[in-house]
Amino acid sequence: MQISGKVAVVTGGGAGIGAALARALAAADVSVLVADLNAPAAGAVAAEIVSTHPGRAIAMGGDVSDPEVLEAMIARADADLGPVEIFFANAGTTAGMGLDTSDALWEVALEVNVMAHVRAARILVPRWIENGGGYFVATASAAGLLTQIGSAPYSVSKHAAVGFAEWLSVTYGDQGIAVSCLCPMGVETALLREGFDTDIPGASVAARAVTESGAVLSPADVAQQVLAAMEDERFLILPHPEVLDFYRNKGSDYDRWIAGMRRFQRHLVADGD
Repeated sequence: MQISGKVAVVTGGGAGIGAALARALAAADVSVLVADLNAPAAGAVAAEIVSTHPGRAIAMGGDVSDPEVLEAMIARADADLGPVEIFFANAGTTAGMGLDTSDALWEVALEVNVMAHVRAARILVPRWIENGGGYFVATASAAGLLTQIGSAPYSVSKHAAVGFAEWLSVTYGDQGIAVSCLCPMGVETALLREGFDTDIPGASVAARAVTESGAVLSPADVAQQVLAAMEDERFLILPHPEVLDFYRNKGSDYDRWIAGMRRFQRHLVADGD
């Protein structure tokens, strides 16, 4: 897909990967609605973009797991920028940890990390089919292909995000709907670093499981890799190429892989003590 001249919505666009995506898109001649639960953060990113790319960005705050908020965001982009042709389901949460995680936190994780993707697709895919095409980019995680030591809700919800993206591509790919699924490991974001800054039991182990598995990339680097992958309409976007090796090892011998993950967890816990 040639993205120049198109209109995109980026959720979770107030910081991290989302903000980097918004900036990279604007630089590539894409008009962007920057959406975030933190409305001032979204506004700041949009204002930064407009300062160098006039008229290229607007912002809107709200909870993207709320269907009415999603409808309003897409309607706003349609009205102010033009028909939305690309949607980045990028907003995410690390809510919850182990078996003691409350049902309420499980619901937050599933609503933000999965159902927000489903609800956006419900709105956009039918009209994209009618209009001849569109592009849906889901931010999942390497945890969605492998697992996340320490956090059950994150691991489960990111697996579900990958599964939904797969289904979307299989079901609608022949009808002009392109789908990509972003699965990075460590990216230098507040979402990663808050694991080291909290006293929630197990949070630092979960964060170190990420930082000790490979390089921690900049959001800007990840955003550039996403745009490059979109040109080829590549489904799986792996900023950390070693994730593919881990995934192949998992599939070739599941029991051996689980045993290796247990050893890695023991190492992390022992070092934490």
